[in-house]
Amino acid sequence: MCRWAAYLGEEVFLEDIVSAPCHSLIAQSHCAQEAKSPTNGDGFGLAWYGGRTEPGLYRDILPAWSDPNLKSLCRQIRAGLFLAHVRASTGSATSRANCHPFVSGRWSFMHNGQIGGFDRVRRALEAALPDLLYDQIEGTTDSELFFFLMIDEGLDTDPQGALERATRRVLEAAHRAGVDPALKLTAAFSNGETVHAVRYSTDGHAPTLYTAAFHGGRCIVSEPFDREGAAWQAIPSASFVTMTKAGIVIRPFMQTAEELAAAE
Repeated sequence: MCRWAAYLGEEVFLEDIVSAPCHSLIAQSHCAQEAKSPTNGDGFGLAWYGGRTEPGLYRDILPAWSDPNLKSLCRQIRAGLFLAHVRASTGSATSRANCHPFVSGRWSFMHNGQIGGFDRVRRALEAALPDLLYDQIEGTTDSELFFFLMIDEGLDTDPQGALERATRRVLEAAHRAGVDPALKLTAAFSNGETVHAVRYSTDGHAPTLYTAAFHGGRCIVSEPFDREGAAWQAIPSASFVTMTKAGIVIRPFMQTAEELAAAE
């Protein structure tokens, strides 16, 4: 699984989260404490918002701990909204196109989790996308495809609804393929003004998610980067998070596969 961090608030240097703290995202790339694997060395990426509508994007296939360019950029770039990700592949090749965050127009998206049985449902999910969206896909990950499913489901106007409808498309494709629906989804995405996040899993054991106030803003992260300085709040499973400069709202998100089956 992967590790990631998102920030929204007053402008800060990216290094304040990505590289400077004792358990920074770069530290988590080789010694994560709350992931199945402590090593997340299959590439990294940054998406940050500045003076333009679309985000800046920097991704590479090196482990985050060994890329001096990443540390230099994070030391110099200030932003009031950014997403940062270190990758542990769940099967897709290590390539720049497969590194998170993924970007389409003003939207950026990053993910920790996986679509179970992806090789069995990928073709059907891709075939359902309109050509305009399918042609934007650059890599081979389940995460990037899920992002474009969200866009197809109305991400611009209804972020939570688009996410729920995309989730149902994945689960329905699994049923049609004769695969047990299995989806782990701890993700963050932004349009440059608001950060949304989700923590969900069909088995009820979603990858971790935390939030805390930080330097005139707020972070949402896979795991805390400073366990002493900030009052971290664990986000419950099956939750959808909306984070603005005015504050944070946490709402229920869908049901587990077991709950859905019990309701039928």
